[in-house]
Amino acid sequence: MLTLPEDLRDAFKEPMGPVTTDAETLVAAAAETRGTYGTPDAPIVAVGDVVTYHLREAGRIPEVALVDGRTEREAVRPAIADALARSEGRRIAVENPAAGLSETLLNAIAEALVDPDPVVIEVDGEEDLAALPAILATPIGGTVVYGQPGKGMVRVAVTPESRAEARELFEALDGDVEAAYERLRIGNDDE
Repeated sequence: MLTLPEDLRDAFKEPMGPVTTDAETLVAAAAETRGTYGTPDAPIVAVGDVVTYHLREAGRIPEVALVDGRTEREAVRPAIADALARSEGRRIAVENPAAGLSETLLNAIAEALVDPDPVVIEVDGEEDLAALPAILATPIGGTVVYGQPGKGMVRVAVTPESRAEARELFEALDGDVEAAYERLRIGNDDE
């Protein structure tokens, strides 16, 4: 549905929030964001196997987790794969190409965000761009966490400002952006 143009690859390498290696600090910061916006039930969305694993180890099961069995293009360690395979909650299997966002992935994100129970989206392919639609679809006050290769975990507090930044990048992707917004069940001007 959407693909990353070659000339924009560098724009996607900059973290969209603070980077940390401490999952407990990240969880505390996410709780602070929830409190700031008065949204105690705003979700945490984890994009990536290692991020999901570290949040779970810190005692925080993300409401939505996107995993693909890989980290930095290599298979995740067996201990991480085993822990994630044992995780409870509904699972949605989707296909998604590298440097792209498929219709099924966007549908799964929207569906998972309205489920009252934790959902794991198992991606056959890559979830490398999934943080963008997650930021757009997650309620204000929520948190999206994704991995920054070789650095740690990036925490994006979902605010009007982070949404505007994500929207700018999302709309720069090649493809039918309007249809992508429909799949996420949001408008292109949702705050």
